Amino acid sequence: MIEKTERRARPPFSYGVKVGHISANPVTVHLKADERERAALAELWKVVSVEELSAEMQVARWKKDGVRLKGQVKARLTQACVVTLEPVESVIEEPFEQIFVPEGSKLARLMGNGDSSEMVLDPDGPDLPEMFEGDTIDAGVTVAEFVALAIDPYPRKPGVEFADHIEADDSKADAKPNPFAVLKDWKSKE
Repeated sequence: MIEKTERRARPPFSYGVKVGHISANPVTVHLKADERERAALAELWKVVSVEELSAEMQVARWKKDGVRLKGQVKARLTQACVVTLEPVESVIEEPFEQIFVPEGSKLARLMGNGDSSEMVLDPDGPDLPEMFEGDTIDAGVTVAEFVALAIDPYPRKPGVEFADHIEADDSKADAKPNPFAVLKDWKSKE
């Protein structure tokens, strides 16, 4: 039997963090995307271009076997205006926090009784921990995801508005005749 190995494509922006090297004391990490990475991210996000992407984050242990990434992402990108298709520059500066736990961790399991589990999510609270396998977390992917979530899906140049919808004008001479007009005098002809 031939064993198939699944090969994952390398993400456009990647920075591996070895879990075994993380201590309880936070370590500051600075990430900055190069030209190739920015071009790949622009293609992935379907924007005109990504001029800048950087992040500063603290990497630290969380509880016993988890990892916390906490910091600030900054990005500058160009999108096409949804009205005029002209370039629109967007600046994104967002704080982020993400917790990772190993795949088999008790921290990753749902709380519940038997088969029926109930999860209560607080929309203003922290995100649920992400699970990871192996000994590496990709902090670059996390940074790219937080930027992607902050991109305006409908960018517009300042001052540009959609034009009002114009309905058909019944007073036009080229209007089609009403097919029921012939029945208008039907009763009076008797």
